[in-house]
Amino acid sequence: MSNYDYLVVGAGLFGATFAYEAAKRGKRVKVIEKEDHIAGHIYTKNVAGINVHEYGAHIFHTSNKNIWDYVNQFAEFNRYTNSPIANYKGEIYNLPFNMNTFNKMWGVITPAEALAKINEQRQEMAGKEPANLEEQAISLIGRDVYEKLVKGYTEKQWGQKATELPAFIIRRLPVRLTYDNNYFNDTYQGIPIGGYTQIVDKMLASDLIDVETGVDFFANRDQYLQDYPKVIFTGMIDQFFNYQLGTLEYRSLRFETEMLDQDNYQGNAVVNYTDAETPYTRVIEHKHFEFGKGNDYQTIITREYSKTWEKGDEPYYPVNNERNNGLFAQYKDLAKQQSNVIFGGRLGQYKYYDMHQVLQAALKIVKQEFSD
Repeated sequence: MSNYDYLVVGAGLFGATFAYEAAKRGKRVKVIEKEDHIAGHIYTKNVAGINVHEYGAHIFHTSNKNIWDYVNQFAEFNRYTNSPIANYKGEIYNLPFNMNTFNKMWGVITPAEALAKINEQRQEMAGKEPANLEEQAISLIGRDVYEKLVKGYTEKQWGQKATELPAFIIRRLPVRLTYDNNYFNDTYQGIPIGGYTQIVDKMLASDLIDVETGVDFFANRDQYLQDYPKVIFTGMIDQFFNYQLGTLEYRSLRFETEMLDQDNYQGNAVVNYTDAETPYTRVIEHKHFEFGKGNDYQTIITREYSKTWEKGDEPYYPVNNERNNGLFAQYKDLAKQQSNVIFGGRLGQYKYYDMHQVLQAALKIVKQEFSD
């Protein structure tokens, strides 16, 4: 394999960005991917004219103009604004918490009235140091909003009671005293017209990049490390080291997707189900991400369930508590001893990255690698 300069393990956004930048610099790159498709968790598949987010909703957002310009090389973005709603036992609330939410919750009209109500409810925690997530949330937003819009959703998301979760998971809760349903504060946001897969496809289109899907790095791990001068590894860092220091925790997801013979199922791309009784955390209606896509007689929805990760499951995001962060620090020390391996992405760097942060992290590695 001496004709390759790099082996990239994983054809997700991090790996594809590195491969693209390496090829721009004349390097030959082999990319291997264990799934039967490229693009990792941002993979979108066109079904009946609707671009289905196969691994959950992805909305690109950033305030970094350089990152926005960078990603726009590979796709044209629409003006989609992330405005999810919450369904609590049939009651509908706007997210993030804003004046529309507070008006529905308490009947308040003005920001002063809303703030007074929030402060009144926060008094429950006056003078107390929050000992868990529940107390932290009440100290920030009060009991009413916590009970209806935070508690059930969070417990489903993490698979634990809120009273058993550490307070630091919710360091802050976005509260907006305006009638604005835009979830993000970022300058730029949108969905690529035609889906996300095209971005990675274009990144990997160089004649200097060879891509193989359906290939398991761990089936020939030692051979790969021997054959390639340098490896970019975007899988789980603890798996790379055969879990020798212990297993890091991840959360996994399960999806139920179905096509319905109707034009419009829920009227919004994302609806969070915040009560404990509904087993799924949210329902995604994919056609609402791109205006006017699909036909008038069909729609595709996905119910998303959060679950505890077990070996063999697909990991979606790290559980960055004190125990796991300490263990990751030990794995990071091991990683430094692998002079020909660079670890990247959510799983390789054990960080809850959004897409713009994945790009930033990948370009940082590129800058370090090709600094000369």
